[in-house]
Amino acid sequence: MSDILVLYYSQGGAVRDMAQLIARGIDSVPGMQARLRTVPKVSANCEATEPDIPASGAPYVELKDLEECVGLALGSPTRFGNMAAPMKYFLDGTTSLWLKGALIGKPAAVFTSTGSQHGGNESTLLTMMLPLLHHGMLIVGLPYSEPALASTTSGGTPYGASHIGGASDDRPITEDERKLCIALGKRLATTAAKLIA
Repeated sequence: MSDILVLYYSQGGAVRDMAQLIARGIDSVPGMQARLRTVPKVSANCEATEPDIPASGAPYVELKDLEECVGLALGSPTRFGNMAAPMKYFLDGTTSLWLKGALIGKPAAVFTSTGSQHGGNESTLLTMMLPLLHHGMLIVGLPYSEPALASTTSGGTPYGASHIGGASDDRPITEDERKLCIALGKRLATTAAKLIA
């Protein structure tokens, strides 16, 4: 089995739920399995530290997770049209992998959750792609052959899966958003399988 890393940061739970749906899509491809990981919060207090293992959910990511996996799905909530600081902080620490070219040629996909329809989901997806392009990764999006991309009235873009969580992050993932998350995971895993064949 080859692993695809599903790396996410989630504060309200929506991005975590999306990560699990993307993992379901990955796991549906023969020979592929999802490896779920998260990043710790960033604190303004220089003395603050997170425990080595989170109290619940996916383990914290290590650089070796990126190196060992054959593909990456990267997810973050939107913060003013960009990824959340904990995800950016982690990515800023991947220079050693960049120097080795460890991610060159691996496929990657991105996903996000925003508070409103025009809350920056597409700009967040695009800005999350930038460090992946610098690493030499191959970006995989969602083609319009996915029926849910044309029918969605909530989240979902050709740049990646997205969810509109509402101002209180209390809207459940819609059926179209669910389908697009699973489709993105499946497309990422199918692409990775072709590249390593």
